Amino acid sequence: MSTAIFDTHAYIKKMKAVGFTEEQAEVQAETVADLINERLVTKADLDLRIAELKTELVKWMLGIAAGQIALLVTLLKVLG
Repeated sequence: MSTAIFDTHAYIKKMKAVGFTEEQAEVQAETVADLINERLVTKADLDLRIAELKTELVKWMLGIAAGQIALLVTLLKVLG
């Protein structure tokens, strides 16, 4: 998974500006950074997943098409 960019220094400065202590701001910034890095899905993650799904879809479509052709050939032999 790709890593999203989160500026913890800027976040800590903002938290301190509104009354958080240095320790509180650092703990909160670390927690937010962990959540972002562990759970946030990036565009690169989505692109990779979509590519994987497209590959699977093509495999299924080719398999179904082959099955239909085999069924059609069999029916033509039986009925013809």
